[in-house]
Amino acid sequence: MIHHLALHADWQHAQNAGEYRISTLGRTLDDEGFIHCSRDLAQLRTVHDTFYADVTEPLLVLDIDPTGLDVRVENGYPHLYGPLPLTAVTAARPYTP
Repeated sequence: MIHHLALHADWQHAQNAGEYRISTLGRTLDDEGFIHCSRDLAQLRTVHDTFYADVTEPLLVLDIDPTGLDVRVENGYPHLYGPLPLTAVTAARPYTP
């Protein structure tokens, strides 16, 4: 299981689009080349503190089953190469820093 920190609005947009394409705050899959993920809560906190500390809108943790996805660990973090299929998200739950 890997995780991704997402704006609630971005996740809602993905529901309509059929896939999720946000790498991190303000950066898309097309901009970055991959979607930033985390392997545990400690990494999620680091991502939050680095990119989302000033965000006031609701955040979600997307729990992702990486089976069949192109996930590579780089600099200790899992990166998803390609869009995130909605079917790979096993849960979307509120994130509280």
